[in-house]
Amino acid sequence: MSGQSQFALLRQRRFLPYFTVQALGAFNDNVYRQSVIALLFFLGVGTAERTLYTNLAPALFILPYFLFSAIAGQIAEKLEKQKLIVITTAMEIAIMTLAAAGFLLQSMPVLLVALFLTGTQSTLFGPVKYSILPSVLRPEELTGGNGLVEMGTSISILAGMIYGGLVFKLAGSHGPEAAAASVVALAVAGNLVARLIPKVDAGAPTLKVNWNPIPESRAVMRLARRQLAVRNAILGVSWFWFVGTVLTAQLPTYAEVYLGGVVNDTALYIFALALFSVGVGAGSLLCEKLSGRIVEIGLVPVGAFGISAMLLDLYFARPGLPPQTGLTIAAFLDAPGGWRIVADLVGVGLFTGIFVVPLFALIQSRTPRSELSRVIAGLNIQNSLFIVAAAVIGVLVQRESLSLGGLTLPLPGLSVPQMFLALAIANLLVAIWIFTIVPEFLMRLASMLLVRTLYRLRERDVDPAIPADGAALIVCNHVSYMDALILSAAIPRPVRFVMDHRIFAIPGLRWIFRHAKAIPIAGAKDDPALMQRAFDTIDAALAEGELVGIFPEGRLTSDGEIATFRTGVERILARAQARGQQVPVVALALRGMWTSMWSRHHAQAGSRFARMRVPRRLRARIEVVAAPRIEASTDLTAPILEAEVRALRGDAA
Repeated sequence: MSGQSQFALLRQRRFLPYFTVQALGAFNDNVYRQSVIALLFFLGVGTAERTLYTNLAPALFILPYFLFSAIAGQIAEKLEKQKLIVITTAMEIAIMTLAAAGFLLQSMPVLLVALFLTGTQSTLFGPVKYSILPSVLRPEELTGGNGLVEMGTSISILAGMIYGGLVFKLAGSHGPEAAAASVVALAVAGNLVARLIPKVDAGAPTLKVNWNPIPESRAVMRLARRQLAVRNAILGVSWFWFVGTVLTAQLPTYAEVYLGGVVNDTALYIFALALFSVGVGAGSLLCEKLSGRIVEIGLVPVGAFGISAMLLDLYFARPGLPPQTGLTIAAFLDAPGGWRIVADLVGVGLFTGIFVVPLFALIQSRTPRSELSRVIAGLNIQNSLFIVAAAVIGVLVQRESLSLGGLTLPLPGLSVPQMFLALAIANLLVAIWIFTIVPEFLMRLASMLLVRTLYRLRERDVDPAIPADGAALIVCNHVSYMDALILSAAIPRPVRFVMDHRIFAIPGLRWIFRHAKAIPIAGAKDDPALMQRAFDTIDAALAEGELVGIFPEGRLTSDGEIATFRTGVERILARAQARGQQVPVVALALRGMWTSMWSRHHAQAGSRFARMRVPRRLRARIEVVAAPRIEASTDLTAPILEAEVRALRGDAA
C-alpha cells in the first residue's frame, strides 16, 4: 500500500497523454453520434424516419467490431503502440472531415458512412487502449490506472452526449457548422496529444498478420479463453456491457414515464444518465483504495452483489407510475422517493465500476504481453455480441407478443421497473455461476475482508519483487496459521502454498484449500508417497509458470524466532534446473504476527497447537517485507535464504 495515489499518474508523461487521447476519443465519438440525432430534429425528419436512423446508427457503429477486431488485435500486437495511436487518431481526422462534410451538406448517407468508419477507427484503437497499460504502469499502479481510464471514459461519454445534444440548440441555425467544426477540432486535438505519448514497444513485432477475419476471429477467441481466470474475467467484462446496455437503453423511457419527466424533454433522462455515469467513475476510482494498490479480484463479488442490491432497490423505489408528471429535475428531487432513486442510480454505477476495473486489471496482469492485444480483440468481439444481445432482449421482453408469419409468440411484456428487477436477478445468477466456476474470486474476497478487518497490512517492496508473469518460488518465515492468507492479500498474483497435510484435511476447510490449489505435504517419516507427490506437484506448477509459496521452517515458530530452513527448497530448485528451468526466488518476511491469537505465542508448554485468545486489539499493524528478487542460481542454498529472511525481519519480529 506504499506509493503515490493514482491521481499522481495524471502528472506523468507516461500516462497523461494516453489518458487524454482516450478521453478525447470517447468524447468525440459521442459528440458525433448525438449531433447526428440532433441534426434529424434540426431537419424536421418525421418520427418513423428518425426512429429508423437512431436504430441504424448503433448497428453501423458496432458492425466493425465484428468484422475487424481480430485484424486490429494483430496490428496492435505487431506495431509500436505510440505509432499506432498516432495512426488511428490521424484516421479520426480524415473520418471527421468526411463527417463535417455530411453536416454541412446535411446528408444522412454521408454521415452514416462516416459513422461506420468511426466504428472502424474505434475497433483499431480498442486493443491498444488496454494493452498499453501494463507496459507503462507498474503492477501496483494497474488497478488505479484502469480506474482512471474507466472514469475518464464514463465521464467523456456523458459529456459528449450532452454537448452533442446541445450544440444545435446553442448554435441555432448554424448548428451544422458548429457540429462540423467541433468533431474536426476534437480529432485534431487527439492527434496532437497522441504525439506526446512516449514510445511503447510492440508486443510481438515478428507476428505475421492474418488478414482473413473469420479464422482469425476464432483464433483470438480461443486465445482469450485459454486461461480459466482470464476467460471468466472476459465474460465478466462482457456481462458489464450487457448490464450497462440494458440499463442505459431504458433510461429515456424510465425518466419520462416512471420518473414523471416532461414529455419530449431529455433533461431528466440526461440527469439519470449523469447519475449512473458519475457512479461508474466514482466506483472506478475507489478500486485503488479498496484494493490496497494490488490487482484485487476480491472486489468483483462486491461489485456484482452490489449491482443486484441497487437494482432491486431501484425497482422497489418506483415499481409503478409516478404520483406526478411533467416534473423538472428540481421538482423530481422534491417529490417522494426522488433522492432514493438518485442514490440507487449512483449506487448501480458505483458497484459497476468496482465490478469491472479489477477484471480489466486481471486480464492485463495475467495475459502474456505478446498476446494481450489479441486477447483484448477477442474481448471486443464478445462485448459486441453481448451488446447486440442486450439490445435485442431489451426490446423483446418489453413486448407482449411477437408475430412470425402466422405464428404469434407470447412475450413477457415487462415494464421498465420490472426490467430492472429481472436484470437484478439475472445479474445475481450470472455472478453466482461465475464465482462457482472460479472460486478464486470469492476466496480473494474472503481473504481481503478477513485480513483487512483484523489487521492494518503494510507491504514493503512486494510488488516489484514478484514477477509480472512466469514462475517464482516464494519463501517466508512461518509465524501463524494466518500467514498464507496474509501473503495472499499482499501478493498481486495467485500463489499455490505448500501446507501440512493435516491442516489441508481439516473438515470444512479442505474444499477451500483444494480450490485454492494448495499443495499438501507430509514428512518423509509420516508419508513418503505424499511427500513425493507434493514435490512433483510443485515442479509441475513451476513448469506451468505459477507462483509457489513455501515456509522452509516446516512448522510454526514456537518461540518467535526463525527456525533453521530445511533443504526442501534446494530440492525444488534443483529439480527445476535439471529440466532446464531457471526459477527466481522471492524472500519475504512477516512482521508483527508473533503476538497474534493465531500464533503459538499463547500455546501451552508441550502443545503443538496455539491456544486461541481474543486479540487485544483489532486492526493491529503487520508488515510483509520483500527483498529484491533472486534470479536462479546453482549455489542458492537454504542457509542463504534463511539469512535473507532473517535480515528482512530485522528487529521487528
